[in-house]
Amino acid sequence: MSIRTYVAPLLPGRADYRQVPHTWRGDLVAGITVGIVALPLALAFGVSSGVGAEVGLVTAIIAGIVAAVFGGSNVQVSGPTGAMVVVLGPIVASQGAQVVPLLSLLAGIIVLIAGVLKLGRVVSYIPWPVIEGFTLGIAVIIFLQQVPAALGVAPGPAANTIVAVIQVVPSLVWPESVWAVAATVAVAAVMIFLPRLNRHLPASLIAIVIVTIVVAVMNLPIERIGQLPSALPTPSLPVVSLSLLATLAGPALTIAALAAIESLLSARVAASISDTGPYDADRELFGQGMASIASGLFGGMPATGAIARTAVNLRSGAKSRLAAVIHSLVLLAVVYLATAAVSQIPLAALAGVLMITAVRMISRSTVRSVVTASRSDAVIFVGTAIVTVSFDLIIAVGIGIAAAAFFALRSLAASGGVHREETPLPRRPEDERIALFRLDGALFFGAADRMIDEISRIANVSVVILRLSQLQVLDATGARVITELVQSLERRGITVLIKGIQERHLRVATRVGVISSLRHQNHLFIDLPAAVEHARSHVIRQTARNAEDEGGSDTAPML
Repeated sequence: MSIRTYVAPLLPGRADYRQVPHTWRGDLVAGITVGIVALPLALAFGVSSGVGAEVGLVTAIIAGIVAAVFGGSNVQVSGPTGAMVVVLGPIVASQGAQVVPLLSLLAGIIVLIAGVLKLGRVVSYIPWPVIEGFTLGIAVIIFLQQVPAALGVAPGPAANTIVAVIQVVPSLVWPESVWAVAATVAVAAVMIFLPRLNRHLPASLIAIVIVTIVVAVMNLPIERIGQLPSALPTPSLPVVSLSLLATLAGPALTIAALAAIESLLSARVAASISDTGPYDADRELFGQGMASIASGLFGGMPATGAIARTAVNLRSGAKSRLAAVIHSLVLLAVVYLATAAVSQIPLAALAGVLMITAVRMISRSTVRSVVTASRSDAVIFVGTAIVTVSFDLIIAVGIGIAAAAFFALRSLAASGGVHREETPLPRRPEDERIALFRLDGALFFGAADRMIDEISRIANVSVVILRLSQLQVLDATGARVITELVQSLERRGITVLIKGIQERHLRVATRVGVISSLRHQNHLFIDLPAAVEHARSHVIRQTARNAEDEGGSDTAPML
């Protein structure tokens, strides 16, 4: 297969816009709507990450349009997100804002390569409690990150968000802090109550406009966004050095993993709640990688698919990629036409927007469902959230997946069992010397020894029949344990017959030695009556031999 054939499915095509002649009106309305909603979020995420409002705006424009064209979803809206802010904040604090474009470039390349390598379906292996715990942890961090701006003070120096919030308490300044809190509360109140009157109104934008006008008219002592560029920056390659690449390699991998996970989750949710067609996971990674690369070239930050903005896009009537493209064009118009007004927005107002956004990320019904599903799901959910807030997002996902795997293996191991059964009727005297065992469920590395232990202790029998037809899982470890069990019983003079091994298990059983460990190839049976009849004949011949020669060994080969 040529490279062109391999990459071609990841590239845009005419089919992406086949429906536009029929859907352009709805896409236009949706694009304008989501652009208005995205404006305060882009500004707020830029400020919160430490790179500035202009970087958040540039990212929403450049990454938004590139991801819309190259991505694998017809309705996904991309740009700066809260999860990315959580990761970037500590990096900016330690390395400086100047490394962010290079980070965006590196992370974009990694995500793009993941798409080319067809790794898009990996996200389906992340358990639901891990995703929800991860989301809860991110929401808590985003909320806490806004506390300094809501109080009108600079954030604390600590990398941990909780500690940084505690550190700002001594630096509160009155009455400036009171005005900042008032602005934050006012924005939050408008965002909460306005949708109850009309859910179609852009509550966050209206809230910011109201508070900005009040602050400007009263000339209140609240810090503003400040001067913004009136045009897009010229694209250029970030400054690169070997030492800087070595320093940023770890953070770039973390950002790439986060970008891939969040984008694919958002695209999957969008596909599940809309009739705009399925998404292509590999192409989505390719498109998101392209978006972050383009963002980095324009001095922006890494971008991901945004679940909240994508949901607004769908609710507003989006049917094609045109809506996401229009969203970026709306933001571009703001850069060229309204930067003077945008520069007067109070930082406390943006903090209010993000606080409400963080609260809305947490669904009480979802939390209730996860916590009450099972004890293991509750542990995974809570543990992932705590690790996310206390340590690191990617570490939290890794620990969550490991915990989920542990509980899944434990549950799978518990599903397996060994049951001794009676031989089929009518019963015969020689059945007293036959032990029939049925193996159920899973026989793998987590359960093999426990399941086989009961059989190995059997006594006062001449023949053991192992029924394997109900065995659902058999790995190499399980097959090896069966081999050792057969060998141990045969050394004790007990003949072992195997009945009903499934075709899908026969290969591993043969290679590991289960079949060759049997005394004779005739000791492998398809149906139970034939196995029991063969076992009875063994007991009869052995009993006859013992009667003829009481000193003889009952370990002589018998077929």
